[in-house]
Amino acid sequence: MKIGDYNVTPIVADTFGLDGGAMFGIVPKPLWEKKNPADERNRIDLATRCLLIEGKNRKILVDTGNGDKWDDKYRDIYKIDPGKQNLVQSLAARNIQPGDITDVILTHLHFDHAGGATITDDGELVPAFPNATYYIQERNWKWASDPTEKDAGSYRKENFQPLREHGVLELVRGEVEIFAGIQLIVCDGHTEGQQLPLITGEKNRLFYCGDLVPTLAHLSIPWVMGYDNFPLTTIEEKKKYFARAVEEHWTLLLEHDPANVAVTVRREDERYQIKQTVQML
Repeated sequence: MKIGDYNVTPIVADTFGLDGGAMFGIVPKPLWEKKNPADERNRIDLATRCLLIEGKNRKILVDTGNGDKWDDKYRDIYKIDPGKQNLVQSLAARNIQPGDITDVILTHLHFDHAGGATITDDGELVPAFPNATYYIQERNWKWASDPTEKDAGSYRKENFQPLREHGVLELVRGEVEIFAGIQLIVCDGHTEGQQLPLITGEKNRLFYCGDLVPTLAHLSIPWVMGYDNFPLTTIEEKKKYFARAVEEHWTLLLEHDPANVAVTVRREDERYQIKQTVQML
């Protein structure tokens, strides 16, 4: 998709599985399982769909997937198959090497978004993209560095602390236009200081939904993840940004839906419905 001065391309880093009940909170299983079938361990299939933004002499990557720093126990728990697909392979298919990436925008520091931000090289944790500057909201950095008991398991410090140690980290404060035509919108329902890029051109806009709307099923306003720290805030944020999406004709990119890449939405009565499924190669 061409948006203003940028070419934007979804890049699937890997696939994994999470408990369906956790993904849909209070929604009963007979309802969510119609849309997202669970396996024998109650896990639903998910993607980590990153976004490559190219233009203005930059190659910007949004999020980095789960990465490969997993032992066998956790690969099994989260249904991660490193031999099936990884971020480096997906980028290479676009003739892009890790050293080509100039900037990495991390929506937040949960392992399925920041796991690929670092790699192990000769026993040392180093940035996976050696020439890139990494951007994260300061509030999310502070939260990740001292998380609550509820979400401590989602913040693995080996994924982000090396970024500061190697001097490639830039902390962002609030909603900013990080590059011309790329604004960071801050949402706090899922976790403190999640930043979601909105890319704007003269004719179209693309909103990277992150964990505000992880899958197509989460377009329903009350379908909120059990992982969210502040679910009522998530509901209000969905209402706010869905209204803008309708009014300003946004395309919504879904980070975790394994089958649906992006959609546009319309409002019908008090509900938001799919207007069109958008295919992005």
